Amino acid sequence: MSDQTPPVRPRRGETPSRASLRTAVVWEVLRDALDRRAKATGRDALDVLDTGGGSGNFAVPAARLGHRVTVVDPSPNALFALERRAAEAGVADRVRGVQGDVHGLFDVVERGGFDAVLFHGVLEYVEDPAEGVRNAVEALRPGGALSLLAAGLGGAVLARALAGHFTEARRALGDPAGRWGEGDPTPRRFTAEQLTRLVGDSGLEIASVHGVRVFADLVPGVLVDTEPGALEALLKLEEAAAESPAFHAVATQLHVLGEKRG
Repeated sequence: MSDQTPPVRPRRGETPSRASLRTAVVWEVLRDALDRRAKATGRDALDVLDTGGGSGNFAVPAARLGHRVTVVDPSPNALFALERRAAEAGVADRVRGVQGDVHGLFDVVERGGFDAVLFHGVLEYVEDPAEGVRNAVEALRPGGALSLLAAGLGGAVLARALAGHFTEARRALGDPAGRWGEGDPTPRRFTAEQLTRLVGDSGLEIASVHGVRVFADLVPGVLVDTEPGALEALLKLEEAAAESPAFHAVATQLHVLGEKRG
């Protein structure tokens, strides 16, 4: 079968894509966490839960590493796309999709049954972020890892200001939910401090914090598309800046890795 799943990180020798700019930093952190967990448990195949995993942008690559992945998503269309993508990648036997959401998580999956939980792009939309994180944590086995990815406040403020929407930038800066106006499609944004507090209050140890898409959303597309080697250089810059707290405040997204005490 052909594999039409785009890599979350370009393989050695491959030209990076715009999609890889959005996923590379998170994937490197996640893959390392899965490797550590596999070594600690002595199991090559881990049980991974992807809440709100949609069509499998992370689930399918994780399955290609040999892990068993359960995707919980409220959209039947997304789950259908997941099934098709997993089949095309040759990992249909390791990917299972079930309809549901994080608030009713244990209606569809086992409590304490997973070595890793992916919680990407969900926290912005749940009614109670603290409850959402607690449910994700309760799905973990002792020693398991939570990968949390959410929209960053600073990145949105900077983007609105650079686009000339100064009033909207100021509104987002002062809004409790980090929204710039009624037309803002994102219900909620976070600072790194807010995310680490949510994860820490749930009982996890903070393993790492990374800024995601620090520069990628600000660099003119024409520059990246026409300048030889620009995309690869931008990807390396993103990776270099991701761990620096100085850039967390302006990242479009923030990634927190938490680990459950064994």
